[in-house]
Amino acid sequence: MFQLERTTINGAPAEGAHEAPTGPGTSRFPSFTTTVPKEFVHRAAVAEVLLTDWRRENDTRFVMAGQWPRGHSFFTPVGEGYHDPLIAAETIRQAGILLAHAEFGIPLGHHFLVSDLDVAVRLPHFRVGDAPASLDITVTCPDIKLRGNSLAGMRVAVEIRRDGHVAATGGGSLTCITPSVYRRLRSRPAGRAGHRLALMAPVAPQLVGRMSPTDVVLAPLGAADRWQLRVDTRHPVLFDHPVDHVPGMLLMEAARQATAATLECSRFVPLAMASEFKRYVELDEPCLIEARRLPRTESGDDRVLVTGHQDENVVFRSTVTASPRHDG
Repeated sequence: MFQLERTTINGAPAEGAHEAPTGPGTSRFPSFTTTVPKEFVHRAAVAEVLLTDWRRENDTRFVMAGQWPRGHSFFTPVGEGYHDPLIAAETIRQAGILLAHAEFGIPLGHHFLVSDLDVAVRLPHFRVGDAPASLDITVTCPDIKLRGNSLAGMRVAVEIRRDGHVAATGGGSLTCITPSVYRRLRSRPAGRAGHRLALMAPVAPQLVGRMSPTDVVLAPLGAADRWQLRVDTRHPVLFDHPVDHVPGMLLMEAARQATAATLECSRFVPLAMASEFKRYVELDEPCLIEARRLPRTESGDDRVLVTGHQDENVVFRSTVTASPRHDG
């Protein structure tokens, strides 16, 4: 059942909240019965909601439950039968937004600017099993910023456990933006309103670890280490609902695909991804994606730095780490 007592930062109950029943026959722990409200994680499709419940432990620590399906239309198994590490990144994204709305009182309709997101996975606990993966998630908020009594932004640190074992860790930072501030921030020249770039042909799916061309987010530019970002606003997962910029998850997918092409291994499994989002990536301007190998880690893992440029500005960076075996 849902834990329904929701408080704002100043301790007052959130509008419409009431205390969850307690006592014999009621659950003390987050459950896997149903998803959290899709609006709380900024998803239009219920099928794209990965969290199933949550509970506050103290002012900065929360526990959640979640589930990863055995199969997904976009987060498909990778390597030799592992859950896609990007589904862990999406879980972290949803956890931060859920807390901002449900526990810190940010109204629905407000916007969030995610400035960084990182995830690291432990492959022994990432295999696709005979049933959906049930997750126990711990979220701490080590850096909460206030504007008066309202949340201005925060950082979340997330640990995802499966069957009692740590399967993934990560975190990210977000800033809360009111609708009026967002409108001013995102004002665009009138002549560009509604403009979209023509959808370019994709690189071969097998080169970037994809089965379907519709899931490829890179278009060839005739060089081995650079591509144009391919943005299909009709994609039902990457564009689950209309937005006025390129979503961060699409940029992380571009980093993963660029790494697969750079390592010349479409079956590689990302062990870690650390991404910084510097600017909004606009839908009406081309975005150049570049990749270059970095020195290997002390443990011998490969690393690739993927950078996005738009209008001569760096818009995002992502460092992707992969096992030298590449398939996990």
